[in-house]
Amino acid sequence: MNQLVSTEWLEKNIKTVKILDASWHLPNVNRNPFEEYKLNHIPNSIFFDIDKNSNQETSLPHMLPTKQSWENIVSNLGINNSNHVVIYDNSDVFSSCRVWYTFLYFGHNPKLVSVLNGNFKKWLNENRPTSKEINNTNASKYLANEDCSLVLNKDQINENIIKKKYQLIDARDEQRFLGLQQEPRKELRSGNINGSINLPFQKLIDERDRTFKKKEDLINIFKDKKISIDKEMAFTCGSGVTACILGLANSIISGKKPIIYDGSWAEYGLN
Repeated sequence: MNQLVSTEWLEKNIKTVKILDASWHLPNVNRNPFEEYKLNHIPNSIFFDIDKNSNQETSLPHMLPTKQSWENIVSNLGINNSNHVVIYDNSDVFSSCRVWYTFLYFGHNPKLVSVLNGNFKKWLNENRPTSKEINNTNASKYLANEDCSLVLNKDQINENIIKKKYQLIDARDEQRFLGLQQEPRKELRSGNINGSINLPFQKLIDERDRTFKKKEDLINIFKDKKISIDKEMAFTCGSGVTACILGLANSIISGKKPIIYDGSWAEYGLN
């Protein structure tokens, strides 16, 4: 797998890869990612709307689309199955990891989909080139191959509480996990799923440059939470976005594609 690419690598290969700006912000944050993209982005990048490019037949936020919808979405972005796709964001919740996971779920070659390590903030801090140009795309014919083993639904989560097939790891911050802080979505109660383990995603990120910590450090962080590296894991969070950060970190450790509870607390925490 090729989970991460560096800012240096991307600048050298900027004309040979497909670049997606997958910025997304929590609903209680007053930021518009597309407006920010129009003002400044990595050259040749295309904006990827996580909410729009999701399942529109459910009230739950940014759930995985259908196979046919995904084929249409990616084809309209001008991406082929043979393209190396690099995803970045300008978000505090590393939303690029969600799009990385979605490409894996729909069968894109794991060696050909990567997240920009350090994201747009690192790119800007290094004074690398940016653009305001909105890129036009020529539609392609993308073919998806859905891997349903990489997603869990609510029934499977309830079954897992009893059978404990997966270590269920929650990426939300500790206050939300413990039910001491109100959820960003007002319709949700506070708390967590029985038996889940809290590992706030921020612990996996180097605060200095917003890159993922080294593999050895990631292993120790998981072990400190009494998570067995050798046992199967599944990941959850508020709405399926930051769970994918944990999933990417575990992929660095184990080489495995992540398993995500797609509905996450947005579904499980409904009153």
